[in-house]
Amino acid sequence: MAAPLFEAADQQGNPLSLSAFRGRRVILYFYPKDDTPGCTAEACNFRDNQQLLLDKGYVVLGVSPDSPASHLKFAGKYQLGFTLIPDTEKKILQQYGVWGPKKFMGKVYDGVHRTTFVIGQDGNILKIFDKVDTKSHTEQILKALE
Repeated sequence: MAAPLFEAADQQGNPLSLSAFRGRRVILYFYPKDDTPGCTAEACNFRDNQQLLLDKGYVVLGVSPDSPASHLKFAGKYQLGFTLIPDTEKKILQQYGVWGPKKFMGKVYDGVHRTTFVIGQDGNILKIFDKVDTKSHTEQILKALE
């Protein structure tokens, strides 16, 4: 199945398109909110394993509905060396079907379902992770794909 294509700006306002990554493997991960415990653990796991992922031909892109300023602060605070995409209008989140009803403490609200899509060099989705182990997500991905 082909990964839905999108165009957006990264946390620094630079234009970015998924099609520009054709020929590389992409870890496109969706997370609820910058600087929260689970999201920080997941981002830092990618940060700590970034060289390993690069060596294996992967590029990491993180998407949440946070603002560019929030992403810049989050990336700076934790020295994240990969791209974060602010999706304040939730267009990419909806394209990938990861925005919708969630339940927490008996309340139902709309939010991001933490999900990772691994996209192959040909632009097709290789694997979808909807049960993400935030503390060791890199290992979870590599184990499933190798």
